[in-house]
Amino acid sequence: MIRRTGETPQPGQSYTPRPGVYAILPLQRRFLMTLEMAQDTEVQLPGGGIEAGESPLQALHREVLEETGWRIARPRRLGAFRRFTYMKDYDLWAQKICHIYVAHPVRQIAAPTEPHHATMVLSASEALATLANEGDRLFLQRHLR
Repeated sequence: MIRRTGETPQPGQSYTPRPGVYAILPLQRRFLMTLEMAQDTEVQLPGGGIEAGESPLQALHREVLEETGWRIARPRRLGAFRRFTYMKDYDLWAQKICHIYVAHPVRQIAAPTEPHHATMVLSASEALATLANEGDRLFLQRHLR
């Protein structure tokens, strides 16, 4: 069973499985992060949902590029967690199955193309203090050991 983080599922609520991929991106003793500025402003690991017909690695490269404008290399899977949440943008109660990778940022080739997203570079302590979800913090802490 994949570890659950965050809020407990609401009894009687149906949740749609939503697999996604997310990246820890070390950059010279700091970390590339995404700032999502929608209804709620959140610092997140770059990443997102895996689209139909897409492999997890294809999704990881696409999502990191869309959210940060960076190309990445040598992704390595660290593990996964799941969390239950309401996704406002999709009007969807989701069981997010979050596969976490560490990868090397190669170079920035564009600005983020994902609406309401900006790239941030944070120290480990800044990232741990501001990441929006417990699962992201857990994997970043494990990576730092």
